[in-house]
Amino acid sequence: MNGDHDLVIAGGGPAGLATALHAARAGLDTVIAEPRRTPVDKACGEGLMPSAVRALTALGLEIPGHPLTGIRYLQGPHQVQAAFRHGPGLGARRTGLHSALHRAVLDAGVRVLPLRVEEVRQDTTGVTLPGTGLRARWLIAADGLHSPVRRFLGLGVKTRGTPRYGLRRHYAVPPWSPYIEVYWGAQAEAYVTPLGPELVGVALLTARRAPFAAQLAGFPELAARLAPAAAVTAVRGAGPLRQAARTRAHGRVLFVGDAAGYIDALTGEGVCLALAGAEALVANLRRGTPHRYETDWSRATRRHRLLTELLLRARQQPVLAQRITPTAARLPRLFAATVNALA
Repeated sequence: MNGDHDLVIAGGGPAGLATALHAARAGLDTVIAEPRRTPVDKACGEGLMPSAVRALTALGLEIPGHPLTGIRYLQGPHQVQAAFRHGPGLGARRTGLHSALHRAVLDAGVRVLPLRVEEVRQDTTGVTLPGTGLRARWLIAADGLHSPVRRFLGLGVKTRGTPRYGLRRHYAVPPWSPYIEVYWGAQAEAYVTPLGPELVGVALLTARRAPFAAQLAGFPELAARLAPAAAVTAVRGAGPLRQAARTRAHGRVLFVGDAAGYIDALTGEGVCLALAGAEALVANLRRGTPHRYETDWSRATRRHRLLTELLLRARQQPVLAQRITPTAARLPRLFAATVNALA
């Protein structure tokens, strides 16, 4: 054995790294098990909402990126936009975010070990991870959308509905708007995020199984701005997006980030929720109230889960889907209130 630690964190993405940073600053002996090389990339929209920016700033982190003014919806001839009221968001490459968190964790004295956690053995005093030489009082499963720990423990829940997937690519073109633009198509949504003076990210969310170029062609106005020759990264995918978990706490195993359950990327709050979950988790361990983590997680994510579920249900009804942006344009104050409730 490698000695008993306070925490072993399975997964070195933003959720795991943020949890480790909070834990180290709370004086908890923490190690991370992450088999992938740094920086770890992922198919995501790469737009950090103002609340995520504030959470990262509170951790003492400066993330390279491009300021974001708000969110704009576009659907046919209709469009509506809302500015962020409580500070800017940030368009940030996932690799830049990961590198900043990784450096901060190492500076805090946390070791990142090239290990994969797939099995868990727990007793009344701790958790043993076969094949790794690690044992800890608590295992934090921050191992992503398709969490191997969640699967091993049988805590996944079969989800209903048509699976949705995400695809992402970057283009070396100047941003034409300071907003995150969300284009609503017949079968997909396209998210355009400014990431730098000469770089935008394009993320497609869809239930349709087709190549990125075929999906992008469904947005002719957007496709006209993005010449194939301007693409500077390969297409990266993720999904199915909806993943449900029976619980966030199972004995001495606690789940955080996407591993704790995920609805959809429609509202772009994955990183923000991961940061909020990490803070709530460590706060409860520090107070000796791990039994309260589930309640605190539910409270911190309730608004996001409700609004995402409502928007997703509307998206899946053809009659309602084509009215999303026109309705928002007729009710701009409600749209602005919703955007800022999430942001």
